[in-house]
Amino acid sequence: MTNWTTCAAVERNPRKISGAWAFTGTRVPVYALFENLEAGATVKEFLEWYPEVREWQVTAVLKHETEYFKIPA
Repeated sequence: MTNWTTCAAVERNPRKISGAWAFTGTRVPVYALFENLEAGATVKEFLEWYPEVREWQVTAVLKHETEYFKIPA
């Protein structure tokens, strides 16, 4: 499981979206990005659909997730 506590682009608040990790300053859950990408959306489309999310946040989340997979088990 990814440790999102070290990613400045996301936050977790138990009073927002049931405590799911969300893009900082928004109510857009991080899982929405991955669900949309999995369904074939592009990052550009995601940013158009969720204008409150900034491109740097998406880039940071994707980079953070990529770095997680580089960590040896």
